[in-house]
Amino acid sequence: MAARNGRTVRDLRRANRTAVLQRLYFDGPLSRFELGPATGLSSGSVSNVVADLVADGLVEEAGSVDSDGGRPRTLLRVAPGSGHMIGVDVGETRVRVELFDLTLTELARAEHPLTPQRYEVEAIVGHIRQGITEVLDTAGLAPERLLGVGIGVPGIVERTADRGALVHGQTIGWDAVPLEALLRAGSPPPDTVPYFIDNGAKTLGQAEMWFGAGRGAHNAVVVLFGSGVGASLVTPDVDQGRAVEWGHLTVRVRGRRCRCGALGCLEAYAGAESLLARWRESGGRVPDGADEETALTAMLAAAHPPEGGAPDPVALAVLEETAEYLGAGLSDLINLFQPERILIGGWAGLALGSRFLPAVRRHAMSYALRHPAGKVTVDLGRLGPDAVTVGAAILPLADFFARGGRRPDPAPEYPLPAWRTALQERIPR
Repeated sequence: MAARNGRTVRDLRRANRTAVLQRLYFDGPLSRFELGPATGLSSGSVSNVVADLVADGLVEEAGSVDSDGGRPRTLLRVAPGSGHMIGVDVGETRVRVELFDLTLTELARAEHPLTPQRYEVEAIVGHIRQGITEVLDTAGLAPERLLGVGIGVPGIVERTADRGALVHGQTIGWDAVPLEALLRAGSPPPDTVPYFIDNGAKTLGQAEMWFGAGRGAHNAVVVLFGSGVGASLVTPDVDQGRAVEWGHLTVRVRGRRCRCGALGCLEAYAGAESLLARWRESGGRVPDGADEETALTAMLAAAHPPEGGAPDPVALAVLEETAEYLGAGLSDLINLFQPERILIGGWAGLALGSRFLPAVRRHAMSYALRHPAGKVTVDLGRLGPDAVTVGAAILPLADFFARGGRRPDPAPEYPLPAWRTALQERIPR
């Protein structure tokens, strides 16, 4: 039976379940009495929905509070163990896999360092598969109990009906890689467990907007500053965020060659990879054989040695120049999108932020138009280096809420092209 606005009774029930679950999740514990005004539902609807959610094991009692002269009111909360999600961060130096309960409490993690040939497709798929198996084994959790696996990747993600998620990662040599189909062919989770694949900057933005420094903002840009740079835009029109290839704005005509192949991209000056390359080219002593995180730590130590030590003028000059490029890049975001907040995250952003954030702010304000610059704040993200993984886990969680706490249908089968099938056979299970 359809309602007057075209929605069926089933749609209305799902919407009511979603409303109650989300309010309990973000604002709970709450009583049934409090859920009415919080959701806009009648007391009868709240009672029916809560009864269904309790019967499904999604909601549980969490103590009681005194009422004004009446019987104590029972508090309700989302049951943490009623669902589990996996978040994956395909980063520059490692693949990080984390298992969470429904309240995003971490239960297990696995980290797989990447070699210099780090973005070979079969290696990444193998790391993800192995990491999923490791965290499930550590927690003693059956794969069937997962609500989904969220994955943050570098590059543009295209969703297709016949091949699932395709990843276009020009900077890492990925051209329409059918990552979802490759993972589905032999991956530990069964077909009832969906994959959610999206740009890593977007998953970072999702995490900061839900649980970090972006909470309460209507317009925000969240910047991922790692080996390269990216950003996620969140506005009332795009409340789930949209990844923008900010790192490939041209900041210098006929400038340095970016790893995407173009000349003068912001990433060729502001990414950690290019930052370390410029230090080396200027005569800096980059530690031999060190990964990017270790090398950047050494560069920061050289530029700001312990008290009494002489700073390395080359390292300091390159870092200060990077702060100006980053600030100039932020000014483009300010002028284009006029956000109320800009948040900087990513391992390199967090490492540099404590010392160079004031300089980045100063340059951003000097290059931006006065009116939008006067309305924006520029700060560091609050969720630390795990923010991409947390944001990736939010993807199946958001889908779970949208379904009213119902589990998804089995995933479709995605055929692999012949060369991809041969590649898949070489991937370790």
